[in-house]
Amino acid sequence: MNRIYLVEDDPKIAELLREYLEKYDYHVQLATDFSAILEEFETIQPELVLLDINLPRYDGFYWCRKIRTISKCPIIFISARDSGMDQVMAIENGGDDYITKPFEFEVVLAKVKSLMRRVYGEYAVEQHANHIEHSGLILHIDAMEMEYNGMSVPLSKKEFLLLKEFMQNENHVLHRNHLLEILWDDQSFVDDNTLSVNVTRLRKRLEELSLVDAIQTVRGAGYKFVANWGVEA
Repeated sequence: MNRIYLVEDDPKIAELLREYLEKYDYHVQLATDFSAILEEFETIQPELVLLDINLPRYDGFYWCRKIRTISKCPIIFISARDSGMDQVMAIENGGDDYITKPFEFEVVLAKVKSLMRRVYGEYAVEQHANHIEHSGLILHIDAMEMEYNGMSVPLSKKEFLLLKEFMQNENHVLHRNHLLEILWDDQSFVDDNTLSVNVTRLRKRLEELSLVDAIQTVRGAGYKFVANWGVEA
């Protein structure tokens, strides 16, 4: 049974959502101490977190950052805040998805199932000594090439480094500064334009394999890799 940690300070909403999700074989643990969310997270060890923004003492953005220091556990924000900036902040602080209140229980369930499937199920990353696989896309580490549906495309060193980082952090926003550090080495100076050029080149390489829109731009933050070719519409 998949464990979900629900951090919601409205007891009525929390209980209704808990009852609904548990009908579908999820075990939902409600937050009890809103000043010790990180400690409860470590005790529960959930597979997914549902996190409100407006919380006592510290907001959800704060707790998301804290959780990200110790875990890549998927986090879905649920909030009455519906501005685009709040959704951008949720992503920048480490969130994976965002649901606005009032919400349909079915929407929450669908997003939980989708994220669980991507992180732990059939679309999850498989990493081996010499390759990384994600939804049928294989990155051959020794050969520095990627393969999909029997077709192979060679990669430059920088394209390879970017794709490796993206595949290991699927559906997480990778900030531009972080990616610049990945590309930089003692022999070559890397600036912001170099990053943009190499991301564009990598996108074109992926398009050669008919993998379109796999690398998404997150305005003001960086990029996110989404294996949307492996998800049914």
